[in-house]
Amino acid sequence: MYTIDSSQRNKPYPLGVNTECDVTYFSVVMKDGKDCGIILYDKKTGKEKKIPFGVQNKFGSIYSMAIKDLDIERYAYNFYDGEAVFTDPYAKVIHGHEKWGKQEAMLKGGFPLEDYSWEGDKPLRIPYEDSIFYCLNVRAFTKHKSSGVEHKGTFRGIIEKIPYLKELGITALELMPAYEFSEVEYERIPMSLTAESICSQCLERENIPEKYNCWGYKEGYYFAPKAAFGADKNVAAEFKDMVKELHKNQIEVIMQFYFPNTVKQGRILDVVKYWVLEYHIDGVHLKGERIPLHVIGTEPLLTDTKLLYHNFPYEQIYEKNEIPKFRNLASYTDEYMYTLRRFLKGDANVLGSFLELQKKNPAQYGTVNYATNYFGFTLADMVSYDGKHNEANGENNTDGNDYNCTWNCGVEGNSRKKNIVELRKRQMKNALTMLFMSQGTPLIYSGDEFGNSRFGNNNPYCQDNDTGWVKWNRNKLGDAVFSYVKDLIKLKKEHPILRKPDELKILDYIGCGYPDLSYHGEEAWRPDLNGYSRHAGAMYCGCYAKNRQGQEDNFFYIAYNMHWISHTFALPKLPKGMEWYLLADTGTDRKIKVAEDAQKEQQYVEVEPRTIHIYISKQEEDAGSGNKSRYAGSAF
Repeated sequence: MYTIDSSQRNKPYPLGVNTECDVTYFSVVMKDGKDCGIILYDKKTGKEKKIPFGVQNKFGSIYSMAIKDLDIERYAYNFYDGEAVFTDPYAKVIHGHEKWGKQEAMLKGGFPLEDYSWEGDKPLRIPYEDSIFYCLNVRAFTKHKSSGVEHKGTFRGIIEKIPYLKELGITALELMPAYEFSEVEYERIPMSLTAESICSQCLERENIPEKYNCWGYKEGYYFAPKAAFGADKNVAAEFKDMVKELHKNQIEVIMQFYFPNTVKQGRILDVVKYWVLEYHIDGVHLKGERIPLHVIGTEPLLTDTKLLYHNFPYEQIYEKNEIPKFRNLASYTDEYMYTLRRFLKGDANVLGSFLELQKKNPAQYGTVNYATNYFGFTLADMVSYDGKHNEANGENNTDGNDYNCTWNCGVEGNSRKKNIVELRKRQMKNALTMLFMSQGTPLIYSGDEFGNSRFGNNNPYCQDNDTGWVKWNRNKLGDAVFSYVKDLIKLKKEHPILRKPDELKILDYIGCGYPDLSYHGEEAWRPDLNGYSRHAGAMYCGCYAKNRQGQEDNFFYIAYNMHWISHTFALPKLPKGMEWYLLADTGTDRKIKVAEDAQKEQQYVEVEPRTIHIYISKQEEDAGSGNKSRYAGSAF
């Protein structure tokens, strides 16, 4: 039988419930605190027991109590404050919401049941320049019947997809909200129902139509993994299994947390630190407007943890000219996405901005670049729809973003016309090429790597069906895009000049005769950056980076032509003994590989409309002697 342990010193911190040896400590903030305490629920008998706090348990607005010999497997708990009963916002386990779409009227806090063996696991600390991000929704990622996993829509389903993620070349998963939140929403609430009576059971009796908020961007129980995303009863252990297995395969885990303005800043900091310590996550994407960015950004515990936000106050976090030993902060904004899309569809007055963002890579923080994300159109829909088609969301197509910067390539929605299909494939490959040739950290949204469609819905937050799920049965187009993405990722990983840890300066600061980055046009060294221009060449000098063998990297020349007419590009002259070879052409179905013949004696190359060429340098003797260079094989 448990006893109130008055001999133990009560602990106001940490908040929530913590068990040490045979003593369980309860600590909670009370709003009124006149008649308040703990409610213990016996899971076997259903009986409830109220244990009041006394004045000796009060520390400011915090009440705490130590209970000895509490059978934590037998009980659940809540707190009461006067007539109000509430679930601990710091609860590490939530009872009553284990099944998707089903929620008890009153949730209860639970106790972690066992220690977990991490087997020496620790966060990976992969630098931003070596990272390939992949954003997914846990349920939507593997829920579709075509996913081929046993545990669909769960953390364990992600474990089953690790071989696929490794094949693709992913180094970090960014999980959309995977903490406990209520997904059930109702389209209308009758006046006959009071706030106290609103629960899923009574709403079902009233025949109120429900819909699911599958994304979870709302206040939740931030200290508990979402039970409905678990295949196992112990979802905390399942989440840790997922992290541990991903780490074994050199894949990081980054968690999204959305904090509305009602969440206190102290709790936000507690959430971030808890998940880093308890779940070994590698990063946190902070979402919300009232987040203690300066405090989080300077927290010593988090200096090895990736922290993503749209705009950190870097000047408050770092001293002037201070360079962190590990760049853990990153800018995560939509600027790159919209600039890429505008350039992709051929808008005027965007070329200069695009080239500037392609090289953006500050010394103090990283940049996360993406062409698509969970919000807005998928990659396939981005080239298939001019406008959103969100009618199925039940909001008269008023929800979702009206500003998408997309182009349907001539026909709205699906098309079987060969020229339309080919143009869309080319545009997807163009967008992916731009993304992976940028110096920032590239992010792919799940399914975009093989052309998954959401049928023009740019806000499928409530679509727990084929619209919102990833469909894994790829067609011929999907296979082509997937193969191209794999090659792009491999290319970026193999060549350090394409992913420098510091920003390119457009200067010859090592005296090799070439700047690290230079721009070109129809004449070498003379780009046309006027507002009407939609084409330019960018050359990366491999002398500024060493590959894994300690050798200088190759030169690369990328010819971007987003105009609807062909353009001629002048290839800059290379150092003596080197020649340009075509590596990639988005206008054809060729794989990314070094061409057999050099562009020898060919100073100018023609690039078709809406097409990107990538050229790579090779030594003449590699071709002339018949010896294969390290880049002349089947891939690079």
